[in-house]
Amino acid sequence: MASKSRPAPGPEHVLALFGPTASGKTAVAGALRERLGVEVVSADSAALYAGLPVITAAPEYPAKLVGVVPLRAEVSVGEYQRLAHAAIDAAERPLVVGGTGLYFRAALSTLTLPPPAGPGRRAFWQEEYDRLGPEAAHAALAERDAAAAGRVHANDRKRVVRALELADSGHSLAPEQNSLWTEDTRLPTTILALELPLQELDRRIEERTHAMVAAGAAEEARRAWAGPLSDTARKVMGLEQFATLPEANAIAEVTQATRRLARYQRKWLRRMPGVVRLDGNRAPSEVADEIIALGRERQRLPGH
Repeated sequence: MASKSRPAPGPEHVLALFGPTASGKTAVAGALRERLGVEVVSADSAALYAGLPVITAAPEYPAKLVGVVPLRAEVSVGEYQRLAHAAIDAAERPLVVGGTGLYFRAALSTLTLPPPAGPGRRAFWQEEYDRLGPEAAHAALAERDAAAAGRVHANDRKRVVRALELADSGHSLAPEQNSLWTEDTRLPTTILALELPLQELDRRIEERTHAMVAAGAAEEARRAWAGPLSDTARKVMGLEQFATLPEANAIAEVTQATRRLARYQRKWLRRMPGVVRLDGNRAPSEVADEIIALGRERQRLPGH
């Protein structure tokens, strides 16, 4: 009688690398992939989409959850979390790499995420916000969820609408127990983060934006913009600018928007507990050397 096959065991340990955009995560991950044999799992909301390798700065080496979703598809954090958990569990030595804070946290944790809005509910609450006006819409939120109303400004249309959506489905933008900033992870995990001086980060962002243009960002963006796009795909950094603006204007706008994003990502980093911070203002090989040395000290990195 044939024995039943057992499911492959998941990884014993997860290595995770966080950092602002243009901080060098992709290059460091590539060095670790060569030296430790890790399997890279992307935690980047834009990199999920297929057809945008230049704009999303997709790695040249194989990585999971890169270019796997068509541009016409909507993607929620909850859907990404399911994909990420499956990718991590299927890898013997996973390395989660990303700069999208919520996606990074979702990949590593058991964070319970509220479901996406039901069909037509987001449009309904957007119309309600516009009909009522900011103050009245915020007052309506306060009646349904006072804690959430205390966290959002009346003029923040996107967050007020999302809070109303959540209240409508029995959830809250301000849950009583918020595990977003805890050290809880699904599996034993070492979280590393790259830090750079802001001036150096700004320089790298501008340099990378020019490199994208030289690599064909405008052509890539125009092809994508001409086809069916979901709302989440339309928000990919640089897609609309490179597709619709003259080159100089696109470079200026994408550089500025990316710098704003990097500052937001740095705020995420400051709030993340249990992180080993590394000087990212070095060659990727040097950063990888330090990570490997840390692994030998702690005996906690994949392959050690």
